[in-house]
Amino acid sequence: MLSDTLFTKLLDLCCGAFLLAAVVMLWRRELAAEVRAFTLQGVALAGVAALIGLHETRWDLVSVSVGIGLLRAGALPYLLRRALSGSGTPEETQPLVNGAGSLLTAAALTLLAYVVARPLVALNPNPVTRALPVGLAVVLIGFFVLATRRHAAAQVIGFLLLDNGITAIAFLAASGVPLIVELGVSFDLLLAVLVLHILTRRMRDAFGSAARIDDLQGLHD
Repeated sequence: MLSDTLFTKLLDLCCGAFLLAAVVMLWRRELAAEVRAFTLQGVALAGVAALIGLHETRWDLVSVSVGIGLLRAGALPYLLRRALSGSGTPEETQPLVNGAGSLLTAAALTLLAYVVARPLVALNPNPVTRALPVGLAVVLIGFFVLATRRHAAAQVIGFLLLDNGITAIAFLAASGVPLIVELGVSFDLLLAVLVLHILTRRMRDAFGSAARIDDLQGLHD
């Protein structure tokens, strides 16, 4: 069992890396850089689950953290990289909001998350609940990514970012979710990335590059 001081420091470190990865994914335009940031976020999320499990001596949470690490820091980034491979030049997300505006928005969303989560933290103030705004901030940033990215792969990355935030909230607010629920959600995520992999391959074969959302809308006929 971890001491309270060590647990708090390590949890703050993992939560800081978790939020930083979301900001990097919002700031960078190259999809390959976003995938690397998503990998870091997966490691941080697995670390949060493992720390809570070790501190509370809950080996089921430790087992879930191992699964999260294998899937969200291993399998999903690998499939995303495979989906993006095959292009001679780095693909960009081409966001509707520039980098400076995105960073300012991320700061505003993070501040909003801390304000909204303050009543919840006050109900049971402890190191875990005090980190709850981080998960909420990542959820808000995920919604912003979905709203401002036009590339098909970037949309999927935004969806994965949103799911990571929801999972973090589940761990920080309720000490995790049942293993069967996490497995079901993870299977859905894996299926979504597999579909992306097949879709981008077909689009490259047909058009020479992965299409943007605006380009896909023109194919409805």
